[in-house]
Amino acid sequence: MAKKAAAGTPATALLTAQKVEHTLHPYDVSPDAPNYGALVAEALGIGPERVFKTLIADVDGSLVVGVVPVTGDLDLKALAHAAGGKRANLADRAAAERSSGYVRGGISPLGQRKRLPTVIDDSALGLDRMYVSAGRRGLQVGLAPADLVRLTGATTAAIRT
Repeated sequence: MAKKAAAGTPATALLTAQKVEHTLHPYDVSPDAPNYGALVAEALGIGPERVFKTLIADVDGSLVVGVVPVTGDLDLKALAHAAGGKRANLADRAAAERSSGYVRGGISPLGQRKRLPTVIDDSALGLDRMYVSAGRRGLQVGLAPADLVRLTGATTAAIRT
């Protein structure tokens, strides 16, 4: 069941402080499960095209956040281009966790320890509501794509495969 109260993460604290309309959605899926994103969507009873994963990549030596639907993968070349770089690789797990302040399976694009350039896949713009990690494993937040773009200072581009 969706809740409005903050769940005690930097992401939910940011949403509450900015008075952004959002809903919280707990779920129970192992972060090591194959097809994790699809299982999260199923557990929440929402279409997988609405559930987005947050990945951190190294673009020409700088970390960049990519937010893509769980139904696809991050196109690293497209992310590099969208971020004004030439080459991208997924960031080392420890670097991603250290920079974001979150653990794998719970990295949110919101409320990261260090604000990084963020690119959200443009498929989000066609949605009235999208779901991203709320900053801990087992918790998603539903919000309007425009609010996510605004709060993260993101650009949008076709960055999924």
